[in-house]
Amino acid sequence: MASFNIGGLNASSRRRSVHSRNATVERRNLITVCRLSIKTLIDRSCFETIDDSSPEFNNFAAILEQILSHRLKGQITWFGYESPRSFWDYIKVACRKVSHNCICSIENMENVSSSRAKGRAWIRVALMEKHLSEYISTALRDFKTTRRFYEDAAIVLGEEANMLAGMLLGLNAIDFSFCLKGEGLDGSYPAVIDYTPYLKFTQSSDSISSDEEELRTLGSSGSESSTPENIGPPFNMDENSCYNKCKRVEQKYRLTLEQKGYLEELVRLRETQLSESISQKKLLRQKIEAMDLAHKMEKEQLEYIIVELQDQLLWYAQSSPPTLHFKKSFQSLDQLSADVSLSQASLDRSHLQDGDEGKQDGINLLSEGKEDTPSLLGLCGSLTSVESYKFLTSLKSSEYLASPTTEMTSPGLTPS
Repeated sequence: MASFNIGGLNASSRRRSVHSRNATVERRNLITVCRLSIKTLIDRSCFETIDDSSPEFNNFAAILEQILSHRLKGQITWFGYESPRSFWDYIKVACRKVSHNCICSIENMENVSSSRAKGRAWIRVALMEKHLSEYISTALRDFKTTRRFYEDAAIVLGEEANMLAGMLLGLNAIDFSFCLKGEGLDGSYPAVIDYTPYLKFTQSSDSISSDEEELRTLGSSGSESSTPENIGPPFNMDENSCYNKCKRVEQKYRLTLEQKGYLEELVRLRETQLSESISQKKLLRQKIEAMDLAHKMEKEQLEYIIVELQDQLLWYAQSSPPTLHFKKSFQSLDQLSADVSLSQASLDRSHLQDGDEGKQDGINLLSEGKEDTPSLLGLCGSLTSVESYKFLTSLKSSEYLASPTTEMTSPGLTPS
């Protein structure tokens, strides 16, 4: 009884180890093939446009669909049955936090009805938008939703998920062009991965020699004509391998040559931009220097004008006060009254009969002799009578003083 229990425990542990080993190998195979398919896509994009007709893209889409569908849980209905589920059900829930996502537009597409077709349309739209890595990273960070949709040992729940998000970043360098109404969106059949482009077998030299010896022994026992036919394949395989190597080297050479031409053109463009920027910098510096010189000249002119105005104000402040002008005007009035008295005495001695003519001649003489002081006419009024001259001489100097504003503005106070 005890031996039976021990055997049962060993069998169960062995089954668990085999199950874990198979799950690990399955995850590693899918991640490795995905990495190889991304490399082939990048290499192919250097020579042609990637679209739905490209076998490299079809293989990559099938691999990504297999990864996102790996150990995906089914949906439990009300009756307790489990219905199959597509990875699109997980993506539309986990990727709603992505800014400017395309989930709503894909849900509203008319020609896409099934869930699998919507998932394939999402892969193509995300590649054209160069946001596939962002979608996957956002979905993987939502660990609670991921645990709700996937079983244990799924790729999206393991360490390989972080590798997947990093590998998908390389696809942002490719410009994809897809038609969302083609046959690639048909969700009636599952995706199938073609592993043949990624299989490589290298035969060692010892195994080649042993194969040749075996073929010789087999040929010696048979007919002579069969010997060269049996010997041929190893050499053909060797020639094919050399041809493939030469083709890969030529492809790498073309790729590096195109990259070299691109870099040279980029360097030329940057040199022209640098020379243009240097010339623009020189022109701007010359304009700045000219503006500085003009500003300096304007500043000097303004300073000169300010100094000149200050000198004029200082000269006006230091000049004689307004009382001097009044004194000069009173002296001129005294002289005028003396001249008038002299003219009157001369008229009395000569016994002029026509007093009006003599008076008019005296006034004319006075006006001719005092042409330099025309402002006194406005100050003293009419000078046609002798009484007005006598009245002016009898006035005191204090009666002629007025306010400062009147002294400065009256035209009669100007010096003669």
